[in-house]
Amino acid sequence: MKKLLPLLLLLFVSFHLFSQIDGEVIKPYKGDFLLQHARIFTVSNGVLEDTDLLIQNGKIAAIGKNLPKENHLLIDCTGKRIYPGFIDSGTSLGLVEVNSLPETQDYMELGKVTPQMQALTAVNPNAVAIPVTRVSGVTTVLTQPRGGYFPGTAALIQLNGYTPDQMDAGFRGVLMNFPSAAKAGNYDNRSAETIKKEAKKALDEIDALWEKATSYQAIQDKGGSVAYYPEMAQLAKVVTGEIPLLVEVNAAGDILRAIEWVKDKAVDPVFTGVAEGWKVAEKLAASEIPVITGPVLSLPSRQSDSYDASYTNASKLQQAGVKVAIRSQDSENVRNLPFHAGFAAAYGMGTEEALKAITLHPAEIFQVDDKLGSLEVGKSATLFLADGDPFEPKTQIEQVFIDGYKIPMTNRHIRLYQEFLDREMKPEN
Repeated sequence: MKKLLPLLLLLFVSFHLFSQIDGEVIKPYKGDFLLQHARIFTVSNGVLEDTDLLIQNGKIAAIGKNLPKENHLLIDCTGKRIYPGFIDSGTSLGLVEVNSLPETQDYMELGKVTPQMQALTAVNPNAVAIPVTRVSGVTTVLTQPRGGYFPGTAALIQLNGYTPDQMDAGFRGVLMNFPSAAKAGNYDNRSAETIKKEAKKALDEIDALWEKATSYQAIQDKGGSVAYYPEMAQLAKVVTGEIPLLVEVNAAGDILRAIEWVKDKAVDPVFTGVAEGWKVAEKLAASEIPVITGPVLSLPSRQSDSYDASYTNASKLQQAGVKVAIRSQDSENVRNLPFHAGFAAAYGMGTEEALKAITLHPAEIFQVDDKLGSLEVGKSATLFLADGDPFEPKTQIEQVFIDGYKIPMTNRHIRLYQEFLDREMKPEN
């Protein structure tokens, strides 16, 4: 309990700072907003100049020129840009408060096989990093557990809500860590033969789990009775295709083995990580498996690789014909997602494709493109207003909307900046 007291105090102070400005409570609020005279980056239908966008009942009600102004809150967007909210396709946001404090982490369970563990139930809606993230234009994230063969079920969340259920964006995916036959890093002293044996043993164990899940489902299909077995109940949903499988795999050789493995199991997966995807891009494209890659802002996985291997990976995959989404793979600095995409754009991907990699492509991969990922009539009013290119650090995000809620443009970082900007004390009486 003594260890928790500083943490509870920190959370209380953080909440107090977030929820009040000069004694006034600041909260997201919903309404009918007419954003006028903006440059609208629809993603799906090009760029619309000097165009209005109407938000009603949490959705985009109309897009066009000179829309009627009656009964709407008017926002002048002259000289500004509107983008769909950015989607980070791999984070621990909401599951980790402070990376250096184990007491604030809830992303890993004991054991190698825990696919039934739901990341959504562990999300902290009051996490200090959430408002820090969303005022940067990142409105939606896939938050995921870690560790083991099947560490749990990831969830796509909107960064607004008082409870995890209110934040639910409608996607779940079971995570699988594909056994690696490559060295884990420069300090991995295992022999090549040992690494190969350990990888084979791990894959054999996963195959046995898959067979068990298949048998579990077969018994269910025939009306048989099975004992309480939540691990197999969840894996069985992956076997039948009810829940997507997200396969974390990075080394080039492992990627090729993973392609054959999922083909043998007859599942339609999403590959995540894929750090050396550029080495086998053509085969990935031929497999038609979508990829979530990142972080882009990272070092090469091998010392022998070029310095820009991580920067160019996404572009080489995209140019080969792979559907690519970009992730930050972070918890405290998910706000940097636009800069991961910006580097991918600068290193061959181009601005248009990099924008799709953090908007429309992840929405399609997560099967929520009917609601998110682009600016179209009928979709969720999840978007932001900026004074320039959001991939540029100098650009200011001026307003964010999530499901039609106008989000307060404040967070603990801004609050502390304002507090210490002018530290002159008043003279004592």
